[in-house]
Amino acid sequence: MTDRTTVRLPDELVLQAKRKAAADGRTLTSLIEEGLRRVVADEPASVRPPRVMPPISKAKGWLRPGIANLREAEELEDLEYVRRLHTL
Repeated sequence: MTDRTTVRLPDELVLQAKRKAAADGRTLTSLIEEGLRRVVADEPASVRPPRVMPPISKAKGWLRPGIANLREAEELEDLEYVRRLHTL
């Protein structure tokens, strides 16, 4: 048996639901019914794919070729910072 029920929803939510139903080629009633079934059954709204971690580099870090010490690296960073300020 199907019951008729009146609910009060924000206009924007109803508009979004109607658009979604139309895009899926279904009725607003079926969209609302599916949503209620999910909430009542405690189903997640969407199933997240498993997280894939990016590969981690095994390279050993060191200074760039041509830079003898950390002070030179700092000076190069300072010069690059000043160049970027001049372009603003």
